[in-house]
Amino acid sequence: MRLRARPPLASGGVHLQEMIYGFEKHREGAMGRVFFDRVTRTLVGQRAEVEVDSLDLGRQIEAEWLPVLGIVYDPKDDVVEIALEGVDHLVYRPREIYVDEDAIGLKSLMIVDSDGVRQIVKLRDPLMLPAPVS
Repeated sequence: MRLRARPPLASGGVHLQEMIYGFEKHREGAMGRVFFDRVTRTLVGQRAEVEVDSLDLGRQIEAEWLPVLGIVYDPKDDVVEIALEGVDHLVYRPREIYVDEDAIGLKSLMIVDSDGVRQIVKLRDPLMLPAPVS
């Protein structure tokens, strides 16, 4: 794990916490799976927006506020899978993971692949609507 003095700005002006997981160093061991196993347990029931930022494509939204099914790392294929209802977003050859957590839990994470493409996952709890009046 490395620390950076000034975390990068994710799109939309969101500051990510200073904690950076240098994933290249840990992907061969169990750390990648352990991190995503821990994250997945806290995300069930939340909604996620997945954004891809690259110099070639610009900023593109791949999924808008879909229910999270899980986030897993497969060390054999060196891929992170962000599983949402109806969408599987794959990040090949992850290099770094940036996380934004508060006392309540994970707010967002950014995974940078080996080509420097940023995959930004923003999280929120589902909107709680009042019960219908009969």
